[in-house]
Amino acid sequence: MIRLNCFFQAKKGKYNEALEAAILLTAKSQQHEGNIAYDVFESATRKDIFMICETWQDQASLDKHSQTPEFAECVAKIQECGTLKLEQFEF
Repeated sequence: MIRLNCFFQAKKGKYNEALEAAILLTAKSQQHEGNIAYDVFESATRKDIFMICETWQDQASLDKHSQTPEFAECVAKIQECGTLKLEQFEF
């Protein structure tokens, strides 16, 4: 299994736009083959931070997900709105 924690910090005034893209990506990604879990979590203490937490069956599933049009579109929108930091763990 592969777990990804993707932390996002918004540029001023861009949080809601990024969050909408993250929610759309989450809804689509939950349907992708090999997806075990995928969700978005908002910080309770910082109004400009959220995290996308995803778990994949294997690297092949993650690679396939990363090549989808919705991934490219939503991630581009999120990156336009702030900064992403990715942590990856394998179990």
